[in-house]
Amino acid sequence: MKAVYLDKKGGADSLISGEIQQPNPDAGQVLVKVHATAIMPGEVRWIPTFQTRSGSPRPFPIVLGHEFSGVVEGNGSSSSMFSAGEEVFGVNDWFSNGAQAEYCVVEESGLAHKPKSLTHAEAAVVPISALTAWQGLFDKANLQRGQDVLIHGAAGSVGMFAVQLALWRGARVIATASSGSEEFVRALGADRVIDYRKTPFEDVICDVDVVLDTVGGETLERSWKVLKPGGRIVTVATGSEQSREPRVRDAFMIVRADGSQLAKIAWMIDAGELRVFMGPTFDLAEAREAYDRAAHGGIRGKIALRIIE
Repeated sequence: MKAVYLDKKGGADSLISGEIQQPNPDAGQVLVKVHATAIMPGEVRWIPTFQTRSGSPRPFPIVLGHEFSGVVEGNGSSSSMFSAGEEVFGVNDWFSNGAQAEYCVVEESGLAHKPKSLTHAEAAVVPISALTAWQGLFDKANLQRGQDVLIHGAAGSVGMFAVQLALWRGARVIATASSGSEEFVRALGADRVIDYRKTPFEDVICDVDVVLDTVGGETLERSWKVLKPGGRIVTVATGSEQSREPRVRDAFMIVRADGSQLAKIAWMIDAGELRVFMGPTFDLAEAREAYDRAAHGGIRGKIALRIIE
């Protein structure tokens, strides 16, 4: 099958476009014919990209891109919840090959039916960001109606979903963003937007119930000052995973694949409760260019790779 892959440890500039063996689904897995996937520049630095769960090196070729949209090709079980020909989107195992290829395999538990109102490219940029926002706000922070939530990086790929989901839950949303994104974030539903370049947020707000941090570093450190007693911080910034500070490690969260949550997200999208924003799209063979564009920033929404026109 056609794929973009790494045949040695390296960055996006080491990606190769070529042919590799098509995967086969095991019991409980689904084979998906991929129509589109998304670009996550930091994936080339993730531990699961080059290591197995036991810590040994992963075999090459390694295919990136773990969120996707496509059509069910087959499955490894006769009792599968998904039938051939159905349109689906989802997230597959970080420690396995991803979806920058004609086919990928995914656990049934990481799959849901694609939102009918979205194209495959639009659907492909949803799963990881939307699940991260959902799990951070609802599962880990237990955000409730009437509470105050501060969302850092509200114009980013996770933040834009977090603002909308917090509003849907009935929370009051305070957001940090650049001045150029203020109008956009307000349109998503934020009650207040603080320009992080001009105003230290800790000087103008206090007693919030929840902080969702997508930035890390000093932004996370300063966030402890604005919590009310018993308030919760959730950080998804990758640098926080290596922190020696117990409260930071406790606040850190890694998104997990969850098909039932994706199904709810798909329903919200089709109902007009949740809007999706996508950056530029590239063909599979243009993967290097897509990663280069993503690295330069200034994009509203993730970049999608088209596998099938």
